[in-house]
Amino acid sequence: MSGRTRMALCAAAATLLTSCALLPLVSPVTWLMQAIFLLAIQTGVGMATRRVPLARPLTVAAQALVALMLLTLTFANKQAIIGVVPGPEAFRHFADLLQAGADDVSRYSIPAPLSDGIRLMLIGGVLIIGLAVDTLAVTFRSAAPAGLPLLALYSVAAGLSDGGADWLWFLVAAAGYLMLLLAEGRDRLSQWGRVFGGAPRTPGGEPSGVVAPVRTGRRIGVVALGIALFVPLALPAMNGGLLGAAGTGVGSGSGSGGTISAVNPLVSLRDSLNVDEDRQVLSLKTNTADISDLYLRIVSLDDFDGTTWQPAKRDIQAVPDRFPTPIGLGADVRRTEIETTISAADWYAQNWLPMPYPPSGVSISGRWRYEPLGMTVVGDRRQTTRGATYTVRSLDVQPTAKQLAEAPEPPAALKREFTELPDSLPAVVSRTAREVTEGATSHYEQAVKLQEYFAVTGGFQYDTNVKVGSGRQAIARFLRDKQGFCVHFSFAMAAMARSLDIPARVAVGFAPGTPQGDSSVSVGLRDAHAWPELYFEGVGWTRFEPTPTRGSVPSYTQSDTPGSTLPDVARPSQSTSTGPSASPSTSESCAGQKPDLCASESPQAGLATDDDGPKWYVVLAWVLGGLAALLIPLAPMLWRLRTRAVRLGAHGRTEADVSLHTMAVWQELTDTAWDFGIPPDDSQTPRKTAARIVRLGHLDPPAAASVHRVADAVEQVLYSPAPRPTAGLAEDVRRVLSDLESKAGWTTNLRARLAPRSSVRVIWAASDWWTDIKRRAAAARPTLRRPSTPGQRG
Repeated sequence: MSGRTRMALCAAAATLLTSCALLPLVSPVTWLMQAIFLLAIQTGVGMATRRVPLARPLTVAAQALVALMLLTLTFANKQAIIGVVPGPEAFRHFADLLQAGADDVSRYSIPAPLSDGIRLMLIGGVLIIGLAVDTLAVTFRSAAPAGLPLLALYSVAAGLSDGGADWLWFLVAAAGYLMLLLAEGRDRLSQWGRVFGGAPRTPGGEPSGVVAPVRTGRRIGVVALGIALFVPLALPAMNGGLLGAAGTGVGSGSGSGGTISAVNPLVSLRDSLNVDEDRQVLSLKTNTADISDLYLRIVSLDDFDGTTWQPAKRDIQAVPDRFPTPIGLGADVRRTEIETTISAADWYAQNWLPMPYPPSGVSISGRWRYEPLGMTVVGDRRQTTRGATYTVRSLDVQPTAKQLAEAPEPPAALKREFTELPDSLPAVVSRTAREVTEGATSHYEQAVKLQEYFAVTGGFQYDTNVKVGSGRQAIARFLRDKQGFCVHFSFAMAAMARSLDIPARVAVGFAPGTPQGDSSVSVGLRDAHAWPELYFEGVGWTRFEPTPTRGSVPSYTQSDTPGSTLPDVARPSQSTSTGPSASPSTSESCAGQKPDLCASESPQAGLATDDDGPKWYVVLAWVLGGLAALLIPLAPMLWRLRTRAVRLGAHGRTEADVSLHTMAVWQELTDTAWDFGIPPDDSQTPRKTAARIVRLGHLDPPAAASVHRVADAVEQVLYSPAPRPTAGLAEDVRRVLSDLESKAGWTTNLRARLAPRSSVRVIWAASDWWTDIKRRAAAARPTLRRPSTPGQRG
């Protein structure tokens, strides 16, 4: 078995071993057998094309094309041309499957069912990673960087799993990568031939040579793998900082410090509003009679970049026995402490703890940390809410409209942080905010006018299937089209409030649930919600409800001013009846919670990304255009490098092989000289050509000797009846190339590399090919002769 074949098999094996980390995510695991089969075909194509041999880019292109055809045959054969050639219909089907797969990933907890969309994502991902590993390790003969795509595949799997057996999958993936590195090392050693192979044994009986370095490499690899696996277990917790998708833990040290930050991608709440089954997420029992304000907040989103709100990086600490008074809350504001016992479903794996705001204390078992600014509690080291029961003491803050209207200016630092807006925010946002709040005499009146504009007077419609686009213009489109759901309303109101110098942020959590017959309150998937929180000095962070027909309008926004169109009564959105219900809510309250958000420790929310964004084929066209724009200028250099590698490559042992190799080396020598400004002269003999190259190139004696050595080999091939092979001709040409580069200036070197003069041979070859085609066509065409008439001379 050749070294490259062994490397290709090891690359495929390393990819499959790393792919095993995906097994816990989906049930059943039959997709892996299909991935093994398709990856084997893709690897076989690479092995075949390298034996031809094709140029390296062509090898990669052939493997990618075969992989695409295999995926087409497997997933889109009915939409493809003759079942395997993908066309527009097939690509549209792929896009639909990927969208469905993304929805399924969002909807189901682990292990998710093996739908067609998820299967395409898994198998397609394995083929893409396999192609990347094969390209780096085998085609370009660099196994070490091939660990990067393997690491990416493992990171995705580890980030989505519950972490129970991460060490096992890491061990399997690391073993695959180690095997790939050892195969490369063995292949490199084998290029030395049998220099080490026949060495005698050492006095201890250990064979020296190739076996010793290979065994040493294995031992080093095993030791490194053991260090990577077991040393972190003996060290203090070092996984603080980033909160991974599977709850990999936050914080560091003994529990007195650390940080928490958002790392998850954009989470859209729209799809969850259309779920077929409104599953119960939480069950509550509380001692308050009015649950209309019993919102359960998960996290606040306080960083805004113009398109997305997300949690900022915050310090965390041990959970205190009693939480401090909320920032900004004055002693003269009426408040009542309530107690709520919350039980989470056994499938609800949320790292953030849903609690009424503002909390004053929590009693819960497990590893939890406290973030003071947002007054949130977050799981540490994979701690989640799955099946947890906990008790929260919270404050029912009841400010009056007068207290809010007379609120003084907030602290400068807080105002600066929570009124920050990006320069890219469309001007229509702040302009509309000023128009809507015209005549308001306080920030409170401005906030009420904004809430009334969205909820009542602005003509906005609640629509979970809205298509308002994405990007910097998303809020502007929402204000124009006036259709959206709670994410759009809360984002827009918070941005507009900031434009009016009102500190604002967005909260994500659950709207009030539905009362049940046993005095409990059921909170379901469709009760998930997003709402804006505005800051008023003396009251603190205050909830507003701009989403029409969803949630409940806060009583302190019921302005006593005549002519207000706000509803007179604050009522929950979950049910039209205030009586108890024996079943979970089937309401359509905002932003139905999907497992994305439930299981996400960083529930960022984003505007819909449907039709206004670029289509996949437009993106593909731009990518291909960019690659073409990059490769076309580099084509002469790539052709020249490939030609040089072929000409100076190994040769066979027969007389014909010797002759061909010698002439190819001579061709490369003259073309190299041509690239550096010494044009060829076919009228001269090899000896005179060599002398001319030495003279015009000002070559040093070693390089000059190399030129004459190649010329002598050419003359032997041309004139000797039995030419003998001359060793080292390829090295002679490389020595000449190095000497020419050292003598030439940087402009000459740059031109010789990027625009070599000898690349004109491609045009000559194409011209000769076309001339030969025309000649063959003319020879194949029958000759028509005009018949002669009687008496006419020919």
